[in-house]
Amino acid sequence: MKPELSVVIPIYNEEAGLAKLFARLYPSLDALGIAYEIIFINDGSRDKSAAILAEQFRERPDVTRVVLLNGNYGQHMAILAGFKATRGDITITLDADLQNPPEEIGNLVAKIREGHDYVGSIRRERRDTAWRTYASRAMNRLRERITHIKMTDQGNMLRAYGRNVIDLINQCNEVNTFIPALAYTFARTPTEIVVEHEERAAGESKYSLYSLIRLNFDLVTGFSLMPLQIFSLLGIVLSLVSAALFVLLLVRRFVLGAEVQGVFTLFAFQFFLMGVLLFGVGLVGEYIGRIYQQVRGRPRYVVHAILEQTSDQSVEPVPSRLKG
Repeated sequence: MKPELSVVIPIYNEEAGLAKLFARLYPSLDALGIAYEIIFINDGSRDKSAAILAEQFRERPDVTRVVLLNGNYGQHMAILAGFKATRGDITITLDADLQNPPEEIGNLVAKIREGHDYVGSIRRERRDTAWRTYASRAMNRLRERITHIKMTDQGNMLRAYGRNVIDLINQCNEVNTFIPALAYTFARTPTEIVVEHEERAAGESKYSLYSLIRLNFDLVTGFSLMPLQIFSLLGIVLSLVSAALFVLLLVRRFVLGAEVQGVFTLFAFQFFLMGVLLFGVGLVGEYIGRIYQQVRGRPRYVVHAILEQTSDQSVEPVPSRLKG
């Protein structure tokens, strides 16, 4: 029977918290009273996560599917691999750390049934550190001004997608992308709801400061050319300022004669311009790097195997070399 609901959960080194996840996830979905499937994507975990997922599949093969990737491709690539495997009319993405309670899934499903095809979520009381909360809010404001994509809480992966949005995302072959933003651009009737937020059940966050910066670079450069346009305008302004400064120094040279009092100021100004130029080179390099990755045509991820129940009701791993 085709499920109405698909729940996609990326897994990377989550062995310590999987038992708690299973204990809350399955009862929450059973309580909805609808046909569902849970798709776990093992993103190259180095701990016992894959073995634990395989055991859980043997316990609940009727609703559980496990996609085993042959390496670590990152959270968003793992989710895209899960999207390829979904069969439901509604798809929910959920992190494995239980910071987003599985009990909230019913609220997202209800919102989709109201006629929305994309439902984002806003954490009611974030359980993150103060610096991370502030940095996230600052990046949200900057991202919205640059990309015009309205997401109040971009770091929360508890989201719901209609079948039409999932199908459109599956047609995309972008090497670097930010799934919630991509879904927002495809959705006809997007909305957001407030959800609860808890502390991690176990383990540590997989997002370092560098990962968060990298993610926001992907988001900004993947959905807008405004950074390049802003830098072009900055270049024009600095050129005019430099020309004015040259004229001023030339006039002072003829009026006051040779002078060296402002030499350190000129050095400081030169270093500033060098910093701006280096930033510009890096920005242009970011866009060129994205183009380079795209034109190489390498697969975004490789599926090693899929654990699923076959049509004859036997339970077996289905070997796969699917590429995305």
